[in-house]
Amino acid sequence: MKKLRIRTFALLCFCFILLLPWLFYIAAHVLNHQSLRFSQDRPPDEKTQRQVDETIRLIESGANQWADADWQARLSQQLGETELAADIRSASDEIVYRSDPDTRTASMAAERFSVIEDGRLLGRVVVYRPQSPKLIPLTALFAGLLLAFLIVAVAMRRFLLKPLERLSAASRQVADGDWSIRLPASRIAEIADVRESFEAMVSGLRHSFRQQRESEEQRRFVMAALAHDLRTPLFALRGYLDGLETGIARSPDKMAHYVAVCKASSAQLDRLVEELFAYAKLEYQETVRSAETVDLAGIVRKSVESLSPAVKQKRIAIVVRVAGAGDCTVNGDPLLLERALNNILDNAVRHTPDGGEITVICEREGDQAHVRVSDTGPGFQAEELERVFEPLYRGEASRNRSTGGSGLGLTIARTIFRQHGGELAASNRNREAGGALLEGRIPAASAAV
Repeated sequence: MKKLRIRTFALLCFCFILLLPWLFYIAAHVLNHQSLRFSQDRPPDEKTQRQVDETIRLIESGANQWADADWQARLSQQLGETELAADIRSASDEIVYRSDPDTRTASMAAERFSVIEDGRLLGRVVVYRPQSPKLIPLTALFAGLLLAFLIVAVAMRRFLLKPLERLSAASRQVADGDWSIRLPASRIAEIADVRESFEAMVSGLRHSFRQQRESEEQRRFVMAALAHDLRTPLFALRGYLDGLETGIARSPDKMAHYVAVCKASSAQLDRLVEELFAYAKLEYQETVRSAETVDLAGIVRKSVESLSPAVKQKRIAIVVRVAGAGDCTVNGDPLLLERALNNILDNAVRHTPDGGEITVICEREGDQAHVRVSDTGPGFQAEELERVFEPLYRGEASRNRSTGGSGLGLTIARTIFRQHGGELAASNRNREAGGALLEGRIPAASAAV
């Protein structure tokens, strides 16, 4: 649908207002006069001209009887039948005969002639005949003008005012929280642009509102999960401290056990607080603040070595395959990248059974550095793949800390990868046998911005 600019629309309306009345006037003139001529001295029709000729012959033939009352009565009768009028003046310009002056109006045309006999001026005669009235064309002109204004008003209402009213009503709908708005299309380009911009704004607001609602739901979930996670170790810590204070633990072995449980609970609280602090700090940090050229393969080796005690305790075999020096260099913060890899490897160690195997691969593919960590654990359930990166989600219905960590490790790892321009994805290594697979990618140093 072709659109008009407002100035073009206004010009068309102006031309329409000027043109339509004249079309009405011309049509009425043609219907009334059967001609397109607008001259004021248009010849009369045959009947009127015949009546005028007869009247002239009567006046010329009765030149010697102008003053006779019977002749004047006969002339008046003929003039009355023909709707003509006449004035007769003598050679000395005195009025000899004059028909009813009320019949002579501005709508009558006059024919003037002199009566001469034997070279002598007998008098002057003026015959008035009716001419076509101008009232009908003028009425048509006025009617055309009113119709033009009416059509232009309807067009302005449809193409200008109504869309603006709908935009105003839609803005009030959005202010009331109703996003289901439908705006009509407009033939005016400026209003169509405003409509498209308004719909884009509403779409953005709807998306922001949806994100805000999801953030609020996530925040409520985090608060509830955090209260649960803090309450469990605090409850244990308080119970065992009360036991020590009241003297329930009397023997050295029992006291040592109580102290060990208190230390484990405090360490658990310390780790949870540290993870929460790191997560909160990363949430407010959109990009990496300290970027330098980092060998991702070296960080992988360092992270694997830091988990040696836990790996030996569970007799887990770790297979490490990394690219050569310089092949996996990226631009980023080495401390953040090491934290992300530690979280991924820690998750793999915790979910790999005793005697299992973890495979760590770091290589370059195209313009990106890829890190893959797979294990021989149970892998992810279908619903866990959708929520594995949610804050404080651990996948256990009972939220048992004997197998689960703080629930923030993978969330922090994915946030760090995204801040480096990459992504972290979770899947299963084998659909039947299970085994979790975490794949992270970061633009290589030569391609990173």
